[in-house]
Amino acid sequence: IHDCVMLFFSYFGSHIDYMERGNDTQSSEFLLLGFSEEPEFQPFLFGLFLSMYLVTVLGNLLIILAVNSDSHLHTPMYFFLANLSFVDICFTSTTVPKMLWNIQTQSKVITYAGCITQIYFFTLFVGLDNFLLTVMAYDRFVAICHPLHYTVTMNPQFCGLLVLVSWITSVLHSLLQTLMVLRLSFCTGMEIPHFFCELNQMIHLAYSDTFLNDMVVYFATVLLVGGPLAGILYSYSKIVLCICRISSAQGKYKAFSTCASHLSVVSLFYCTGLGVYLSSAATLSSHSSATASVMYTVVTPMLNPFIYSLRNKDIKEAL
Repeated sequence: IHDCVMLFFSYFGSHIDYMERGNDTQSSEFLLLGFSEEPEFQPFLFGLFLSMYLVTVLGNLLIILAVNSDSHLHTPMYFFLANLSFVDICFTSTTVPKMLWNIQTQSKVITYAGCITQIYFFTLFVGLDNFLLTVMAYDRFVAICHPLHYTVTMNPQFCGLLVLVSWITSVLHSLLQTLMVLRLSFCTGMEIPHFFCELNQMIHLAYSDTFLNDMVVYFATVLLVGGPLAGILYSYSKIVLCICRISSAQGKYKAFSTCASHLSVVSLFYCTGLGVYLSSAATLSSHSSATASVMYTVVTPMLNPFIYSLRNKDIKEAL
């Protein structure tokens, strides 16, 4: 009886301790270190990121308004472009406003709930960017390699289904990653050497076992990033072969110009994203990783409207 009583109290005590640690995590706060702790650099950082954020929002809103207002742009290519612009606005709004607020209030604090929210929406919109770029590559593949079947294949119902599947997949993936983070335990007051709550940073800050989280992140990256990237490379390999078979130089230029803007955006998105993780792994510096992350989290969404508008006569006329 004594052993049973001691076993009961041992289990009860460990359960209470686990609940207390869980409550500590739920009520904890984190510190976003950002880029620089020097006070004289804060006004410059605030002005720089505020201007980039406003340009991003305004530029992508103009793309959406141009596509919706001009009937000549009611085609699958511009339908996907409008969706990409909307996602880019949401993507940037997940991280930059909180950073601007922290700079303005001279505070680095972000709550546990705020961190989880950032992780969920950041993962969601990164996934959507990834899938929409893949869908746009498939659209260009059908338009160039199978032009006679384009209107039948890329009908409005099918285009809407592609966007819907992209949203559903991204929501489920983001929900899975967020739930995996919720099972981890964190100490209060931990420092995040970044300007937002990035998934890998949060996982490596936990003091509980993160093996399962690492495996989920690894397999999700292989499937949901490697798969779409392979699809984009396959589509463009077929596009290049089709363009090479065109006899006239003018026909080659016209075919290539229809996918040049998308190819530029794809290169910018994947090269900057890959460069972030390669540079962070090579330098082992969290601050350099945070600086490099600006390229695909802020700069790429800001440049997308310029790339599509400057190289596209239909967009310029609509604007």
